[in-house]
Amino acid sequence: MAIVIQILGIVIVAIGIVYIIKPSVMNRMIEFFKKGNHLYIAAPVRLTFAVVFLLGARECKYFWVIFAIGILFLITGVLVLVLGPKKLTPMLEWWLKQPTLLLRLMAFIAVAIGVVIIICA
Repeated sequence: MAIVIQILGIVIVAIGIVYIIKPSVMNRMIEFFKKGNHLYIAAPVRLTFAVVFLLGARECKYFWVIFAIGILFLITGVLVLVLGPKKLTPMLEWWLKQPTLLLRLMAFIAVAIGVVIIICA
């Protein structure tokens, strides 16, 4: 299971690097999630990540780091379901108005979190 968590960390790093290089990709993704109920796609993805991290944390070098990240995925997955598109769409619109530098900074944070996951798994 630690290998699966490392692979998820690599995926997170790869996504972050793509966003750093080409922030317009992030804007297109945000536009996609703004439409209709597409936002609900994020919930099962986040909940699946949560299950993998929570179940696999015991096999990792730094249990509490992976466990905490799993809890964060669980919280965000539940929040997507609870808040729904009506409340989250304004947040997405706010992100679309932000400067490219801020989007790149957020992508850099995603890369850092991915690296932490890889190291801790």
